[in-house]
Amino acid sequence: MQQDMTKGPVLSQLLKFTIPLFIGNMFQQFYNMADTVIVGRFVGEKALAAVGSTGTVMFLLMGFSIGITSGFAILTSQRFGAGDEKGVKQTIATGTILTVLIALVITIGSNMAIDQLLTMMNTPSDIAADARSYLGMICNGIAACIFYNLFSAYLRAVGNSQAPLFFLVFSAILNIVLDLFLIINVKMGVAGAALATVMSQGISAVLCIIYIFAKVRILVPEKDQWKIDAPVALNQMRMGIPMALQFAITASGTMIMQTAINIFGSTAVAAFTAASKVSNLLTQGMVSMGQTMATYCGQNYGKGNIERLRIGVKRAVQVEVIYSLIAGGLFIVLLPNMVSLFFSGNTAIEELMPWARTYAYVSLTFYIPLSLIFIFRSSIEGCGYALVVLGCGIVEFVARCGVAFISMQVKSYFLAVACDPAAWLTAGIFSTAAFFWCLKDVKKRIEKTEKKD
Repeated sequence: MQQDMTKGPVLSQLLKFTIPLFIGNMFQQFYNMADTVIVGRFVGEKALAAVGSTGTVMFLLMGFSIGITSGFAILTSQRFGAGDEKGVKQTIATGTILTVLIALVITIGSNMAIDQLLTMMNTPSDIAADARSYLGMICNGIAACIFYNLFSAYLRAVGNSQAPLFFLVFSAILNIVLDLFLIINVKMGVAGAALATVMSQGISAVLCIIYIFAKVRILVPEKDQWKIDAPVALNQMRMGIPMALQFAITASGTMIMQTAINIFGSTAVAAFTAASKVSNLLTQGMVSMGQTMATYCGQNYGKGNIERLRIGVKRAVQVEVIYSLIAGGLFIVLLPNMVSLFFSGNTAIEELMPWARTYAYVSLTFYIPLSLIFIFRSSIEGCGYALVVLGCGIVEFVARCGVAFISMQVKSYFLAVACDPAAWLTAGIFSTAAFFWCLKDVKKRIEKTEKKD
């Protein structure tokens, strides 16, 4: 179902769009957690640490892919908001062709860089082989993940958040079934967990294509549109590349953070992996509201309705502040039981909990700045200010890396896990100020256009 977010009650529009995204993102986190839970319980603690040690590299690959495909979809949402159906179709055709080329480059490049990245990140020697096996499988199947994110972004651009939810739920269930089969029955170990992820994402991408052709014809280009339209391609790359670089820069910072954590050994890595999975689960409401704001602001920007855009951001902030407080409280309550899910009965949980608890308490303190990043950064994306979004990524990178380097010098685990909160606080301040600057600039541009008309 398409949703025109340029009219109707603002808060109900936001919640109507966000809730399916939230449910879908939670399922995605559940099946990401299923990888680590099944690996931890059926392969072992070191295997779990191996999967965890690759998380930041995966974030680099996935983040770059999500960033560039989301950037392509921004132009789609703007043209949909402006009522330009032909323009919508042309953005789909050009963006899809560009994505084919990008997927090929990422697949080749990531496979070539695996060993160097694991070495640079101080990956403990007792988990290096499993880390290489897991990451290699992900890199070989990265195209499936890229295209699932592309088609989901196109659906969200025209206000459809229900279909991606269905595909994610199906994919989550399939991923768990494949995990159990490939790890327990086929004995593939960590490679089985990676293969399950790639296969489930690939099937989700195919389902998205079938659904689009059957139900969302506005996203199906005409035969004569299947070519690269130069102005459209330049516009999409202008928004997509900075957003991809923003994700890549952020991911590079988290890789340096992971490098700082790796020096404390596989037990610390395993505990950090489990606790960060819990945190990722609890922060999905922030991610979902961010996805909503990219579509909401894109459509209202295309319509030229800036006052409605401003009101929407205000309502989103109010919702997310409340959500952040609830998520922080749940983190404290759920942490002990959630961490124990990741390990078999013969694992000494009491040895892991101090590491996990330190990460949890430091992180939840800064959930509100984190929620502001998702809202304001995504709103800026929707208005097409991709370079400003890139600036946000640079701020995060500098803050995260600065704290990481200090932590490695003084051998402080507390500082190592404080890398994320430091990045959230500085980027939260930057993105808030940047949004209000962008809003003023948008008003000036619209006023100039109205005077010319």
